[in-house]
Amino acid sequence: MKEIISAIFGAGLIINAALFVPQAWHLWKAKRADGVSIPSFLGFCAIQLVGVLDGYYQHDSALLVGMSATLLTCGTATGLAIYYSIRAKHAGAAGES
Repeated sequence: MKEIISAIFGAGLIINAALFVPQAWHLWKAKRADGVSIPSFLGFCAIQLVGVLDGYYQHDSALLVGMSATLLTCGTATGLAIYYSIRAKHAGAAGES
């Protein structure tokens, strides 16, 4: 029973990771981060990093793999949001000169 619950939990975490893909894709296509809360995404990444560490120290492969996948997808969306936000600020500053 423990293995079944672990497998379901791991699948849920993979689904959770997949939920960040549309946001990352939107950022990539739009090339701007309008309306994206970077602090919220940084918070998500921090929580996922703690989950990865917990999975590692608890020897919980479902947690480790699932949270790593989520950290990867959320981290990608976060990185893109930061990049496009900085780029927009630099473009705005250049336009003001």
